Amino acid sequence: MKILTINPGSTSTKIAIFENEEEIFTETIRHSVEELKEFANSIEQKDFRMNKILETLKEKGYEPKDFSAIGARGGILPPLESGVYKIDDEMVDYLSNKTPVDHASNLAAVLAYELTKKYGIPSFIADPVSVDEMDNVARYSGIPELPRLSLVHALNIKMVSRKIAEKHGKKYEDLNMVVAHLGGGISVTAHRKGRIVDVNGANDEGPFSPERTGEVPCGDLVRLAFSGKYSYDELKKKLVKNGGVVAYLGTNNVKEAVEMMEKGDKKAKLVIDAMIYQISKEIIGMMTVLKGKVDFTVITGGMAYNSYITSKIKEYVGKYAEFEVYPGENEMQALAIAAYKAIEGKVEIKKVKIN
Repeated sequence: MKILTINPGSTSTKIAIFENEEEIFTETIRHSVEELKEFANSIEQKDFRMNKILETLKEKGYEPKDFSAIGARGGILPPLESGVYKIDDEMVDYLSNKTPVDHASNLAAVLAYELTKKYGIPSFIADPVSVDEMDNVARYSGIPELPRLSLVHALNIKMVSRKIAEKHGKKYEDLNMVVAHLGGGISVTAHRKGRIVDVNGANDEGPFSPERTGEVPCGDLVRLAFSGKYSYDELKKKLVKNGGVVAYLGTNNVKEAVEMMEKGDKKAKLVIDAMIYQISKEIIGMMTVLKGKVDFTVITGGMAYNSYITSKIKEYVGKYAEFEVYPGENEMQALAIAAYKAIEGKVEIKKVKIN
């Protein structure tokens, strides 16, 4: 059976087609700034992006009726447990009108549901960034008004965790793992018997990343916020778009930064090594959450392709648990597997509850 997967980004829409769990086609549809500037928010782009998807499918010889199911990236939903969720009216209404964050990922389920209504194709999301399985003790930040939140690269992290368990002939639900997703943002997660019980918030905690600051000295941040140098939006952008590696080196491309280092740029080497140092500290911290009983440490995400980064992390943490590297973001595959298992009855299909 054929599965269509949909994953919108800020300036692109990724689609892929799978036969059962095997990818047979993938395309990244690029959207120019000029094309998008007429839309006030992501949801207003729905018809524009849908037309682009249908045009691309037609060019490649596919029609919507060819698909048995659709897997869509989960958007910014209320906190929920890991799993596969059927897209329905309530979910689409929340993503269209009530979600607190305007993000392109909110479009995925909305687009998929349009096809569901028109062609009767079942559609699903799986493990969105709002997956929340944290222990209550992990929610305390020190300021009652600012609880720690679970916002995590759950889609890739959960799939990779299951793949590693399967590779070793074990069940994910029987293992303790620390899994670090290293991309534009970084999520380091502690897994206890199939649940992510703690995670650094990828936007404002943990290591600095290619474009995010991670944790910063809070007193100095307050002083900077009230210095008059930045508006709210400017400072927010400095923290989550223009921080980390790009702030130090002028590029958010880690491959380029490593190449700079290899050509003798001492600053580039120090910045990359500092990021590795912080990632490794976070991994060790998550091991304490599991009381040192860790079966696997796993490195995934785009940076996991870089052997310098993975080998240096292994030097810090490799002796404490079996060390595995599973490169890439793997989101389209994860969506396809979830949708395939849903229609095959191999996984529980859940419903998002909107309070």
